[in-house]
This record gives sequence, structure tokens and C-alpha cells, in this order.
Amino acid sequence: MCVAATLATLPGAARAESTDDILGPGYWRLAVSPFSAHIHPSPEHQYVWAAGIERQRSDDWLAGFSLFSNSFGQPSSYLYVGKRFPNLFDYPPLFAQISGGLLYGYVGEYKDKVPFNHNGFSPGALVSLGWQLNKNASATIHLLGDAGVMIQLAWDLR
Repeated sequence: MCVAATLATLPGAARAESTDDILGPGYWRLAVSPFSAHIHPSPEHQYVWAAGIERQRSDDWLAGFSLFSNSFGQPSSYLYVGKRFPNLFDYPPLFAQISGGLLYGYVGEYKDKVPFNHNGFSPGALVSLGWQLNKNASATIHLLGDAGVMIQLAWDLR
């Protein structure tokens, strides 16, 4: 299912003909993740990076796609939907975010490194805590299951 079709099914999704109406009012976000740390480092682990794009709707639902190099140097991807919770604890810069979707990329000898993997495809989920630095820039820490954490820097295209 494409991201636009998924967003169109979310509560409050607009039902009109233009792409912006299908995606709902909102904006695009570009993100890069230049740093990650493993909870249990291994000599097998390699540098992990990620780059992605997501659509942030005005009702705080989001959807996106990320390309990344997994812990074993394999090209991987994550297609997801989620929700952002801004103004966490009534503190405007602080936000939380959850997402769930489909991972691809853990193949060959590393296929058992993620649960429920079938031919490289497996479910994925992220729980995140972030800080809105200004109107367009944010920094986020993603919890990568029990494997590690990843720092993400993002720029909102408002």
C-alpha cells in the first residue's frame, strides 16, 4: 500500500482530488541519522546511517520512508505510519513519536537478527523522544528495540 493511500485512510483524512488534499494539510520533513549506538556492541557491527522523508499531517499523524544501512552493513529500508505527540508534558519543544511499519534488508546470515523476518521483510517499530529546536529543525532519539539508539536530525519543509 502506498504512503498516500495509507494516509488517506487515517481518521480525519480529507477526501478530495488533489494530492495535498489526499495527504491532508501538513508538510514534508527530511531527516538524516548520522549516529547510532548499539546497546550490546559486537565486532560484526558496522556504521549505521539513515536518510528519510516523511509527511507530517496537521492532525499529528505521519507516514514516511527511510533508507538505511543496518548494523551488518546491509542496505535496508523502513516504510511506516505513526503519530507525533507534540507539547509533551505541556513543554512545547518536547515531543514523542511512535511509528510502525515494514522493514526490509536483514537477509542471508543476518535474517534472524530481527523477529518475524520472512525473505528480508519484517515488522518494525520505533519509539522516539525529540526536541523541536526551532520552527523547522528538530533532533530526535529513536529507540531501536533492544538493539540500540539512533540520533536523527530533521528539517521541516513548511
